[in-house]
Amino acid sequence: MSHDDPGRREDLTIKTAGRRRARKLREPAPEFSQQPELSQQPELSPLPEPLPPPEPAPEPEVKKPADHLRAARDWISARAKRGLHHLSLLPAPLRWIAGIVLLLLIVVILVLGNPNWDWFRPTLKSIIAGRTHRPVQITGPLRVHLFSFTPWATVNGLKVGAPAQMIKDGAPQTDLTNIEQLNVKAELMPLFVGHIVLPRLEVTRPTLFLYQDKTGQANWDFSNGADPGKPTKLPLIKNFIITDGHVTLTSLERHLVFKGTVNAHEKAGAGQQAFALAGDGSLNGKIFEMSATGGPLLNVRSSVPYPFDMKVRAGDTRITAQGRVLHPFNLGQLDAAVTLSGNSLSDLYYLTGLTLPTTPRFALAAQVTRDERVYTIGRINGHIGSSDLEGKATIDTRNHGRPYLTGDLSSRVLDFKDMGTLFGATAANAPTAVKMVASPEATRGRRLLPDVPLDVERVRGMDAKVRYRALSVRTPQTMPLRQVSLGIKLDHGLLTLDPIEFSFPQGRLSGTATIDARSATQRNTIDMRLTGLRVQDFVAGGGAAPPIEGILDARVQASGTGNTAHKAAASADGRVTLVIPGGQIRQSLAELMGIDASKGLFLLLSKNSHQTDVRCAVADFNVHNGVMQAQHIVFDTGVVLVNGSGSVNLNDESMKLMFKGKPKQFRLIRVNAPIVIGGHLSAPTFGIDAKAAIVQGGLAAVFNSILPFVGLDTAKDANCAGILSEARSQGAPTTTKAAPKKANPAPVAAR
Repeated sequence: MSHDDPGRREDLTIKTAGRRRARKLREPAPEFSQQPELSQQPELSPLPEPLPPPEPAPEPEVKKPADHLRAARDWISARAKRGLHHLSLLPAPLRWIAGIVLLLLIVVILVLGNPNWDWFRPTLKSIIAGRTHRPVQITGPLRVHLFSFTPWATVNGLKVGAPAQMIKDGAPQTDLTNIEQLNVKAELMPLFVGHIVLPRLEVTRPTLFLYQDKTGQANWDFSNGADPGKPTKLPLIKNFIITDGHVTLTSLERHLVFKGTVNAHEKAGAGQQAFALAGDGSLNGKIFEMSATGGPLLNVRSSVPYPFDMKVRAGDTRITAQGRVLHPFNLGQLDAAVTLSGNSLSDLYYLTGLTLPTTPRFALAAQVTRDERVYTIGRINGHIGSSDLEGKATIDTRNHGRPYLTGDLSSRVLDFKDMGTLFGATAANAPTAVKMVASPEATRGRRLLPDVPLDVERVRGMDAKVRYRALSVRTPQTMPLRQVSLGIKLDHGLLTLDPIEFSFPQGRLSGTATIDARSATQRNTIDMRLTGLRVQDFVAGGGAAPPIEGILDARVQASGTGNTAHKAAASADGRVTLVIPGGQIRQSLAELMGIDASKGLFLLLSKNSHQTDVRCAVADFNVHNGVMQAQHIVFDTGVVLVNGSGSVNLNDESMKLMFKGKPKQFRLIRVNAPIVIGGHLSAPTFGIDAKAAIVQGGLAAVFNSILPFVGLDTAKDANCAGILSEARSQGAPTTTKAAPKKANPAPVAAR
C-alpha cells in the first residue's frame, strides 16, 4: 500500500485526534476565575438539525431460558474478575491458598450441579449397605439435583439383598427388595435440625420378599438381631406413590405363605382404593387371605391420623380392623376397633405369636392401641362358647420381642361345659351315667382324661400373668358350682395356676397346680384341698330329703410327667384322701350296703326316709405310677360298717372297687356279697359280686335251707377317731362339726 493511500491518511488523522484528546484530559483544568482570551475561545458550532420524530417503542422481548443462563454466566464472570482483582492485592502466599480453595469450590459446584451422579453410585451403595447390614446394588442411572430448597434424586435399579448370616443358615438368596425406579424429594431446611421430610416419594414396580426362619430371625429386621421387634418408622412422606408393587412373605415360624400386590395412587379410581394391599396364601396349611385399604397418601401431615381398614381370613378365623395410624408412617403408634371370631383362641397363635388356651368357638370385640412395643387391648367384650367374657389385657414386647401378657378378665356367667376345653376335653371325654350290672368288672373304653398335647415350644415362647373370675356358673343340678377364680402365671416355660378356687353353696375347692415345661421332660404337680363341702348339695333328692347328708373334706396331692392330662395322670405319684367326719344317711341305703335283703329292701321299697348316723367315712388311696391303690376305705354308720378295697388305673382308666358291709345287729336274711364299682372312668358300672351270691345259692340248694343267707356275724363300731386322726396326719383337711341333726332311726317294728 502507498503512502498516499486516502484510507491510511484517515486512520492517522483519527489516531492523532485521539492522542490530542488524551493529552488534553491529562492537563489540569483552568480555574473558573481566569477568562480565556478571545483568540482561545472555541468557535461556536452550528445548531444541530432538528431530530426526526421518535419511532414507536418495540414490544419487550421475552427472554428465553438460554438468555437467563447467558446473563447468569456474565454475572458470574464479572464477579469472578472483581474477585481476581481483589485477590491480586493479597500477598503471594495468601493468593496461592485462596486460589486453591476457590478452584476446589468451583470444581465442587460444577460437579454437584451436574445431574449425572453415576460416579457417586459406589459411595451410595456403601452408605445403604452400612445402614441395612445387607448387600446393595444400583444397576441403573443415578440422577441428583441439589441446588434447590427441595433437592431430588432418582435411583434406577436399586436392589437390597438378604443378610449374609441368614443365607448361611439356609435362607433363600432372593433379594429383600428390588425397585425398578425410586424418585425421592426432600425438604432442605428440616435437614439442618435433624428431621427428614419428603414432599414426594414415588416407587415404581417394587418387589418385596420377606422371609422368617424357624427361630424367628427375619430378613426385615434391620437391627442385625440386636433389637428385634422394633416397629417400622418412616420419615414423613407428604405424597407417597407406589405403582405395581408385589409382596411375598414366607414365615417358617408362623407356617405362613403370602403373596400380594400393593398400590398407592394419587386418588381412588373406579373400583379401586387409593391405597390397597391384597393377597392370599396359606397359614398352617389352611387358606389365608388379607386385604388392607386406605385413602390417598397425599398432603399427609404428621398431626393428622391416617385411617385404614383391614380384613383377615385364616382358615375359620376372621379378623376385621377399622383403625388409624396416629402419626402417618410411624407404625409404632396406632389404634383400631378389632373383631375376632373362630373355632378356638389357640388358632390365633400363628397370627399373633401368643400362646392362648384351647377354647370353644369364640366371637370377641376389643379396642387395640399400639404404643411402640406395648399393645393395650381394652373393652374386651364377647363370648367363648356359651360363656360371656369381658375385661382388658396388655401385651408388652419390649424384652427383645418376647411377649408378656397381663390381663384381668371376667365372666358374668360361665358355662361349666366350656371349662373342659381348657384342658383339651371334648364331647368324647364326657362321662356316661352309671349302669347297674350283675357282675361289674374293670373295663377299658374311651378316655375321660383328655389326651391333647401341650405345645411346649409355644409355652416357652411367652410370659403371662392373667387373673380370671366367673361371677356365676351354669352347671347341671348335681354340680352346684357358684363361682370360679383362677390366677395364671407363665414364666419361661413354667406355668403356674395359683390360686385355683371353686366356690360352692357351702364349701370350697382351692389349691395350686404347675406345669414345668422348661426341660425336655414336662413335669406336672397338683395340690388341691376340698373343705366344708355339703354332700347333699350334690345328691338329687327328688323333692324329698336327700339320701345322705354331711360335710366332705378331701385333698389331692400328686405329681407326674407328660404333656397331656392323661399322660400326667398315668405316671402320677401321690396321695388322694376323702373324709366325711359325720352326717346322716338314709337307713335303707345303709342297710343295702350290708346287702340286708330283709330290711334294706323293705325300707327302700316303702320309700322310708328314716335316717341313721354316719359316724365317719374315710377313703385313702396311695398313687404310684398312675395306679390309685386303696389303703383305707371305711364307711361307718349307725347300722352298718362298710370296708372297701380296690384300685383305679389312671393309665387305661379301668376301675374296680369292692365294698363289703357288715350289719351291727342280727339280720334274718343277708346276702353275703360285696358291692362292686367297676367299668371305666368314663362309663362306671355298679352291682354286686354275683359269684359270692351264687356260691351261697348253691349251698342253699344243697342244704335246701336259707341258713347260708343268714348273717350270723355282727360288726363292731370302727375306730373313727383313730381313722380321722390318721387322715389328718397325712394332710387331709377334716371338718370337725357335729351332725346337722340327730338321725331318726327306723321304728323297731320295721325289723
